[in-house]
Amino acid sequence: MDNNCAYCMEGSLVEQFGIKICELPASKVYLFKEQSHKGRVIVAHKKHVGELVELSPEERGAFFEDVARVASAIHAAFHPAKVNYGAYGDTGRHMHFHLVPKYTDEFEWAGTFAMNPDKVYLTEAEYAEVIAAIKKELGV
Repeated sequence: MDNNCAYCMEGSLVEQFGIKICELPASKVYLFKEQSHKGRVIVAHKKHVGELVELSPEERGAFFEDVARVASAIHAAFHPAKVNYGAYGDTGRHMHFHLVPKYTDEFEWAGTFAMNPDKVYLTEAEYAEVIAAIKKELGV
């Protein structure tokens, strides 16, 4: 655990950019507050590691099962043409993936997604609606 890590500490650190949706066996799932890509989430490993190679094969497998489960939920809930996956962590050294639904007729199709386009924020009711759709498909 790292006391300066948003994913370890949660609370106000993670609330700057995300809303916790749920916990899965190996991960925590957050809705990314900036919703230029409807349904964009972050799947963060429960353990504070910076690299996939720091996980055992079993831990890595469990994490990727969670990532695939969340991607399936996004596809079922929002029907994107594609989900892009991004794992960077140059500064925030906690293993996490951005799952970014891409839609052919919308923002950034056929291009790399911006880390934070800072364009689309929702009302509390709209966030709740997106979260409910994801939770329904995850079965949580």
